[in-house]
Amino acid sequence: MAFNIALSGLNAASADLEVTANNIANTATTGFKGSRGQFAELFSAAGPNLSATKIGSGVRLTNVAQQFTAGSIETTDNSLDFAISGDGFFTLKDGKGYSYTRAGAFQKDPNGFVTNSAGQRLQIFPANANGTFDNSTLSDLQLLTSQNAAKATGNVQMSLNLPSDATPPAVAFDPNDATSFNQSTPFTAYDSLGATHSGTVYFVKDAAANVWNASLYIDGQQAGASQQLTFNSSGGLVAPVGGKLNFGAVNVSPGSDPMQLSLDLAKATQFGNTYAASAINPDGYPTGILSSIDVSAEGVVQAKYSNGQTTSLGQLALAQFSNQQGLRQLDNTNWAASYDSGTPVMGAAGNGTYGVVQAGALEASNTSDLTAQLVNMIKAQRNYQANAQVIQADNKLTQTIINIGN
Repeated sequence: MAFNIALSGLNAASADLEVTANNIANTATTGFKGSRGQFAELFSAAGPNLSATKIGSGVRLTNVAQQFTAGSIETTDNSLDFAISGDGFFTLKDGKGYSYTRAGAFQKDPNGFVTNSAGQRLQIFPANANGTFDNSTLSDLQLLTSQNAAKATGNVQMSLNLPSDATPPAVAFDPNDATSFNQSTPFTAYDSLGATHSGTVYFVKDAAANVWNASLYIDGQQAGASQQLTFNSSGGLVAPVGGKLNFGAVNVSPGSDPMQLSLDLAKATQFGNTYAASAINPDGYPTGILSSIDVSAEGVVQAKYSNGQTTSLGQLALAQFSNQQGLRQLDNTNWAASYDSGTPVMGAAGNGTYGVVQAGALEASNTSDLTAQLVNMIKAQRNYQANAQVIQADNKLTQTIINIGN
């Protein structure tokens, strides 16, 4: 009987050593969660009136429990490295279905999909047209590789001051004659195809007091008729009401829509004797190529383009479980949902009990501190040696009994 008890002890110590060895082997594995062997006594007798002198039958391994304590977060230079600070798992999908991980080392495949090293695609809540996210469905995160479409310039906001002591030019207005206008303000405009064009607003003092005429030219072509600006005796703009000047359309390039601009001069003034343009802000922008990816603490993935525009691609879908210990371990530092874990509860980072996402960082293994693992290794080794000594002692007793009959 002692042989069997000691043998169960050897098996338990060996299993404990294997668990520790696996923890040590994965000290450098991103997102790894260490395990702990759990053991229980074997007792062969059962039922009522148990003997008070009954001895147990040894030990057995009952569970290898995952320890989901957080590992330290280490920064990297890769914008597709993600770490979760707090609760939650990244959601992955492949041909076998969904799996969950804390290992946030991702990369872009040839089709622009964000995957881990095993080719599993990172899941997001897709973006809606109004800027929100559809948290009722999941989709693959794909980084857009096409160019960002251009937007034609339609409005130019100008903050400027026209000199109050200006005099009307002696000659009729001609954009090629600098003596025929008082001031000019250039700007850049974009057509519907993203091509750039040179715009210029010419200001000519009218003979009437506090009145100016504004003319708009695009690439040397006049955009409709001149428009008037009227100021009061305090230098404030009174006409047109709201400060909007609407000019006619100009055909700027083959294939693009005619360009029709409005000038927003609501902040125009007529003070002093100096012309000054403090701000010129045309809307519109050219086409742009993908330049970088930005991920917020809430897991919102935005594509940034060379034209300064951003597009929301989606929001990282995080999963939580009512019983993390019930998750089933897979390879590649992944877990699968099970009956014991409960179904995944999907949510967004920073919302409720979900952790926040840190881009350009990875969560290290929670066994990276080897001190505790080495102590466990020593304990398992001593337990193994002690059980081996029991077998040796029982063997000597058995040999003594055998020798009595000789």
